[in-house]
Amino acid sequence: MNPQFEFSVFFDGECPLCVREIRMLQRLDREKKIEFVDISRPDWRPEELGLSMDELMKEIHGRLPDGTLVKGVEVFRRLYSAVGFSRSVAVSRLPIVRQGLDVAYRLFAKNRLRLTGRCVDDTCLVPSRTAQPHP
Repeated sequence: MNPQFEFSVFFDGECPLCVREIRMLQRLDREKKIEFVDISRPDWRPEELGLSMDELMKEIHGRLPDGTLVKGVEVFRRLYSAVGFSRSVAVSRLPIVRQGLDVAYRLFAKNRLRLTGRCVDDTCLVPSRTAQPHP
C-alpha cells in the first residue's frame, strides 16, 4: 500500500454496478485519500493480499495503512468517511441500521455476478488468470 493513502479498496472493475460507485467515489476523493485497485486487471496478483481471487470476488475488501484487511460493509464505511460522509457513516453504525446493511450487502454480494449479467445458467465466471467457475 502506498503510504500516502488512508485506505485502499480492492474492487471488481468488470462489475458495472461496482464501477459506477467507484467512479463516484473517485470524483468525491478530492484529497486523494483512497487508493483504488481494480482486481480484474490482468496484472493484479491476489497473493499480494494473501487471498485467493475467489475470496476477493465474494465480497469487497480494503486495507488500512497498517496492513489490516477490512471487508464487507465496513469497506464502504471507510470509503465514505474518507470522502467526507462521516455523519452518514455514524448512522450506518447504529445497531438496527448496521444489521440491515450487513444483511443487504451479503445478499448483494452473494448474487452480484448474476445481477450484473455474468452468469450462464448456474455458472458464474470469476475473473482470474484461469477464470474459475463460481456457483
